[in-house]
Amino acid sequence: MNTDMPSLHASRVGRVFEVLAVFLRLGMTSFGGPVAHIGYFRREFVERRRWLDDRAFTDLVGLCQFLPGPASSQAGFSIGWLRAGWAGGLAAWCGFTLPSVFLMLAFAVIAPNLGGPVGAGVVHGLKLVAVAVVAQAVWDMARRLCPDRRRAAIALASLVLLSLLTTAFAQLLAIGAGALLGLALCRADAVDPAFAAARNGGEFQVTRATGIAALIVFCVLLFGLPVSGTSVAAQGVREFEAFYRSGALVFGGGHVVLPLLQRETVATGWVAPNAFLAGYGAAQAMPGPLFTFAAYLGWLMAAPPSHWAGALLATAGIFLPGLLLVVAALPWWQALRARPAMASALAGVNAAVVGLLAAALYSPVWTSAVQSMTDFAIACLGFFLLTRWRAPALAVVVFCVAAAVASSVFR
Repeated sequence: MNTDMPSLHASRVGRVFEVLAVFLRLGMTSFGGPVAHIGYFRREFVERRRWLDDRAFTDLVGLCQFLPGPASSQAGFSIGWLRAGWAGGLAAWCGFTLPSVFLMLAFAVIAPNLGGPVGAGVVHGLKLVAVAVVAQAVWDMARRLCPDRRRAAIALASLVLLSLLTTAFAQLLAIGAGALLGLALCRADAVDPAFAAARNGGEFQVTRATGIAALIVFCVLLFGLPVSGTSVAAQGVREFEAFYRSGALVFGGGHVVLPLLQRETVATGWVAPNAFLAGYGAAQAMPGPLFTFAAYLGWLMAAPPSHWAGALLATAGIFLPGLLLVVAALPWWQALRARPAMASALAGVNAAVVGLLAAALYSPVWTSAVQSMTDFAIACLGFFLLTRWRAPALAVVVFCVAAAVASSVFR
């Protein structure tokens, strides 16, 4: 009888709980968005715990930035997988994501009860936070992803396309056109050097069979759910499909999910525009991934007593495609990203994403939030605090809400 088996099993279980504890702490303290999250991860897992080295960490970050989905959540899931297998990946995702989910659900419960001038000021202040944050995202992404005339032209073309088209597939068309223009216009030696810098990272042990299975599941859900949504009367299927499609098409970071979710929830009448922007503003004050904004929307979309089910469907729907894609890509990532054509296409996609987010900055963010010169001043000051003073997002939330409440009370 092999006496080493129980100790081996106990060691694996211990690692899973270790992963859960570490990511739970990060999920409750990681403010600042996906870029800051990557910094937290590097300090925790490369410098402090040494679960992987710098080259392997850079390799992983390069993969997650290449794929659609929330990069910080994908990186955390992969680190958990590397440490304790698939159970570790699931533990990492739960620990990092669930604190923010519950905080967003608490706001969803409280928000309808915010009445009077103070309550109206809080909700309007959160909408102004969204203006400042999205403007900062457009500014930073434009400087980083459109450093030359060709990529700036791709971003402008994407903006014009989204201004002219009202179809539900406008964002997908803009991203696809960006990839084609990137192949035609962007030289591989001119793309983001970070893409090439990570080429010599470490290997992540995921079998090709596992990768193929994850890709099959991703494609079946992406193309099968729309058919199910038209043939099945269940509202839950249509809601899950809307969030899954949004999560599968998000290139460029958490803020880019805003226009996709707006089209899926506000344009369809599932969520009121004011509630949508207030929730997005509240999400800036939360630790953890911005994608947990979906839990808030799912809660609002579901009729009582199904709020919890709606939040669960929305959260699972928006995170699942990114996790499936990172598992699918790991076995082939080393060879795939060495191809210059892939780097050029990605450069075009990233530029198109800048145009997509710029269009969302105008509508619905600006048009719904800025209604007076006072609103304009508050939003501009919030943008200044984020871009010039590098103030934490939480501080900007407090400032915008306080200023909006004061304006509402003393009007």
